[in-house]
Amino acid sequence: MAEDILGSVCSVIASEGAALAALPEILRGQQAAVERACRLILGCSGNLVVTGIGKPWHIGGKISATFASTGTPSFTLHPAEARHGDLGRLREQDVVLALSNSGASEELVALLPALSRIGTPLIAIVGRADSPLARHATVALCYGPVVEACPLGLAPSTSTTVMLALGDALALTVQRLRRFTPEQYARFHPGGALGRRLMTCAEAMRTGERVPAVAPGTPLLACMRAIGRARAGSVLLVDEGQRLLGICTDGDIRRALVASADPAALLQAPVQAIATMPCRAIRGEELVEAALRLCATCKFNELPVIDGEGRLLGLLDLQDLAERGFTLG
Repeated sequence: MAEDILGSVCSVIASEGAALAALPEILRGQQAAVERACRLILGCSGNLVVTGIGKPWHIGGKISATFASTGTPSFTLHPAEARHGDLGRLREQDVVLALSNSGASEELVALLPALSRIGTPLIAIVGRADSPLARHATVALCYGPVVEACPLGLAPSTSTTVMLALGDALALTVQRLRRFTPEQYARFHPGGALGRRLMTCAEAMRTGERVPAVAPGTPLLACMRAIGRARAGSVLLVDEGQRLLGICTDGDIRRALVASADPAALLQAPVQAIATMPCRAIRGEELVEAALRLCATCKFNELPVIDGEGRLLGLLDLQDLAERGFTLG
């Protein structure tokens, strides 16, 4: 019995894998259609609207989500709901992506006249090139006949796997054509480990009153008070144009006071007397991971964040980052 179970599992995977392995060669025979589909999506000034019925509807949801997270605004439209008012979501500048193995699903075919009236381009991912959906589509990508892995040959399995792979291929190709950057990707993934890994320094830094910034001539005692108010570990030195000049940490202040023959007089001395000038900083568009590497290498607990002109934007604090789930060290 155990061998039969394992054999069945492996048979399903092999069946679906064989269909996927054949797909690249099938698409090479449809090069113009593949390129046109990608260009239509890339040039879309509206949304990519993904639709399907039954199991392809669920596959379409995942494909739409992949497009949306990689720079192509997208949402799903159920064909049954579309016929009862949701067609109002469509605009001429949108592109519709329809999934159907048979290409003859009644609910999808019924949408064709409405799509024509609206003027929305239609990309079809289908199994049959002679189907109504393929014939009326602006572009049809046909993966050909497949044998469903279902023992009865009925439940969509191999066909939906092929649809998903082809949808992913379109989404990630369009992503590459957009020159979609990790920083752009991070904007759509602010939560969890992925969001942390792709977060920029400008998104993670302290700002406003939590960033103690002073002129170089500010007395050391006033700097200590500024550090306390901000609950920070350093004070940043800036000029009148807010360009970063240097940094003085609370550790620098303690060491200077201990070494001074006249600590009281030192407290009235300008902070520039003991500050590190100039100091290391990082650009706001850099990823936090780059800042963490710099802090680990240089043994920093805080790192100023600047813009392209050297103006102070904020301050990265390792304690803040640790509280947000970043791995330090």
